[in-house]
Amino acid sequence: MKSYLRSNLMIKSLDRAGIRAHLKAIGLIEEELSRPFIGVVNSCNEMHPGHKHLQEIAKEVKNGIRLKGGVPFEFNTISICDGITQGHAGMCYVLPSREIIVDSIEVVVEAQQLDGLVFIASCDKIVPAMLMALGRLDLPSLVVTGGTMLPGKFVERDLSIYEIREAVAKVKLNKMTEQELKEMENAICPSVGSCSMMGTANTMSCIAEILGLTLPGSSTTPAVYSRKLREAKKSGMLVMDLVEKGIKPSNFITEKSFTNAITVGMAIGGSTNMLLHLPATALEFGFEIKPEEFEKISKRTPHLVNVKPSGKYTLFDFDLAGGIPAVIKELGSNYLTLDCWTVNGKTWGENIENYAIKNRNVITSINNPLHKEGSLAILKGNLAPEGAVVKQAAVEPDMHFHTGSARVFNSQEEAIEAMLGGKIRKGDIIVIRYEGPKGGPGMREMLAATSVLVGLGLGTSTALITDGRFSGATRGPCIGHVSPEAAVGGPIALLEEGDLITIDILNRLLEVHLSGEEMEKRKKNWKLPLKKISSKYLHRYSKLVDSAWKGAILKEDF
Repeated sequence: MKSYLRSNLMIKSLDRAGIRAHLKAIGLIEEELSRPFIGVVNSCNEMHPGHKHLQEIAKEVKNGIRLKGGVPFEFNTISICDGITQGHAGMCYVLPSREIIVDSIEVVVEAQQLDGLVFIASCDKIVPAMLMALGRLDLPSLVVTGGTMLPGKFVERDLSIYEIREAVAKVKLNKMTEQELKEMENAICPSVGSCSMMGTANTMSCIAEILGLTLPGSSTTPAVYSRKLREAKKSGMLVMDLVEKGIKPSNFITEKSFTNAITVGMAIGGSTNMLLHLPATALEFGFEIKPEEFEKISKRTPHLVNVKPSGKYTLFDFDLAGGIPAVIKELGSNYLTLDCWTVNGKTWGENIENYAIKNRNVITSINNPLHKEGSLAILKGNLAPEGAVVKQAAVEPDMHFHTGSARVFNSQEEAIEAMLGGKIRKGDIIVIRYEGPKGGPGMREMLAATSVLVGLGLGTSTALITDGRFSGATRGPCIGHVSPEAAVGGPIALLEEGDLITIDILNRLLEVHLSGEEMEKRKKNWKLPLKKISSKYLHRYSKLVDSAWKGAILKEDF
């Protein structure tokens, strides 16, 4: 019996006979009781493509664990698909599900005193939740990402899921037939896996890789490739080495690891949601990331990866071009700390030796980047004193500076109705408020609204700002995470129809043309609207959740 195993607490002494009897009841034999107990944290869910296939991946992880003499115990946690919850009340539950996942993993792992962990996840909130749990528990651990979806094919074009949402608006404008829409609908998601674009799911999978918590090169592997199964088996074997050597994430994850993660996130055109998930993950590892850090890194980092939704290619093309290791090699030591260690016991400098960029159309060079700055910009001003975020890489140059009249809505549904009803003019600035962490509650994604905006042909002339958030699929002049949010009386709550707003991405400003005296007057007359949704969990969540700029984490001191 190995003395360093946590599981000894459950089975080692004479008075643990009852526990040993329970383990034998599920098929364990005496020899297995002295081996490492490894948790295989699976988020398989039969209702969405990102997670439907994870049982097969978990099987190979367990095979790898057994090959190295461990005893795997698979257990599940919840997973929600952002794509299925778009545009209705279900989206209120998506971001809040992240905290449930983290807590549920902690409960199982600590209750059953597991020795090591392999986390399996694919989608938007599940990958960051598992990274947060990994940091919180600090056991020998690594992540297996579920893999990317193959791109859809329609009229000789490679597609990703956001394009079907934009196509709906084209049907309403008679620019596309319903039959064509149905053909696209049947073709756009040809396999399981996370959507084939640089949305939140793939952004956070890539973040897991640059943090050093996956096998190098694995975050962009297509879900249906046998390579993904081999990665799963190797990961099961690797966790056994980590347990034997006592290597925990805290032994190699540093502040520089997170600086690398932000840098790569900016270079690949990552989702705005990483501004929620990276600070929340860093806190679980004992570090703090402030908004200023994202802005500083974005200013100095070139945007290199030409991938949808802000670029031309799909994640499949990105993988073929070399994936994350190729991006790291291109950025090099001028932008990254290459002596950061990874879970395989090598530094990033060692891991990238045999990688090269195989397609310069997909991964551009630092001397000829897609954009000179990173994909995201942090805006501040009297409308967003704490901050707001825009994916500047997906905004047409003509809209980098824009002044327009506010069209104010207290929900996404109201804004969509106005857009489809022809009530929005070019040049307007659509304001969607009371959609923040507290106000939503749950900080819904505004993808349904932004898809209509782009589909109606307004994506290059009409801006949208919100205290909610956006899908990684969002493109156009869309500004989210406006904080303080409306539900706590932030400036966005004080806006009235017709107020002039200026967006200045170059100078990082988001301003409403109102005096301080006028805003203070409006603040005195402001009242919080009635709740939009009745839910015991969301009520508790809204009471405890912190600002988006603190990662929308739950407050612990209350």
